[in-house]
Amino acid sequence: MTERAGQDGPKVAVVGVGMWGRNHARNYAEIGALAAIVDRDLEAAARLSAQHGVPVASFDEVLADPGISAVAMALPPSQNLSLGRRALEAGKHLFVEKPMAMTTGEAAELLAVAARHERRLMVGHILQYHPAFLVLLELVRAGTLGRLLSLVSTRLDLGRIRREEDALWALAPHDVSMILALVGEEPDAVTAQGGYHTHPTIADTAGVDLRFPSGVRAEIRVSWLHPFKEQRLVVVGERAMAVFDDREPWERKLVLYRHRIEDRGGMPFAERAEPEPVAVEPGEPLRRECLHFLDCVRTGARPTSDGEEGLRVLRVLERASASLSCG
Repeated sequence: MTERAGQDGPKVAVVGVGMWGRNHARNYAEIGALAAIVDRDLEAAARLSAQHGVPVASFDEVLADPGISAVAMALPPSQNLSLGRRALEAGKHLFVEKPMAMTTGEAAELLAVAARHERRLMVGHILQYHPAFLVLLELVRAGTLGRLLSLVSTRLDLGRIRREEDALWALAPHDVSMILALVGEEPDAVTAQGGYHTHPTIADTAGVDLRFPSGVRAEIRVSWLHPFKEQRLVVVGERAMAVFDDREPWERKLVLYRHRIEDRGGMPFAERAEPEPVAVEPGEPLRRECLHFLDCVRTGARPTSDGEEGLRVLRVLERASASLSCG
């Protein structure tokens, strides 16, 4: 991945100047690929425009501009289908922040439009580009952990309480995306429970249990009503265990535990080992994600978190939501 887009590289318009939109704009500006800012809040758009030296444009102006190759949308998911379809039909490559859509049906429609117009469609599952997760994925694929047994992912914090989506849809896409990548298959059973504390129908907390055909079990716990921030993924294999903790400094974000369960006279016995920090090269995941999108636009390569991957994540979320609805 090249760090600078260059004069002739793809140019991107960022649509939406909320927290994630501002971060996208910053990265594309630093890469040299930012072409325009779009938002209905013209004052907020103007501030970002002045900061990065690019114009404020309407969505229609972006779609009509042949010099803009792609659109990066950081919007409420309810807008992804309507605006994403328009961008793809105008010949723009499309990046959408997670979740990709409100339903699997909407996601499938976006996929079909992207395929029909031969445009790249990429979903913002940012942890797929986190250096520590990429090393963890390599360890799993290399067999360092042995056959996977279980995974536990927690994403907890206080605040940013939503009303358009519940904690499951707001927080769990990251965890589902990582787990599906590590296990390499979709679950055959999904169950979920939620806690409704600030709204009668919008879950503030959710617990999801996944069972896979290979026998792997996974748990996801998400909440925006937690006293402190926690972002941790524990992967347990027959040979070793690994912990990806994004709250730790880079030298300890990924730690390997070569704990083993041994048979001693017909009784299982846990043989403990010292933790082994795994070397990870520091790097901003969003920067890597933006560079990957630009590479895919330029070369036609398939994004790691493409529309198909986004659809797989949505299938799990929909099944979890159905379980929540059943109480």
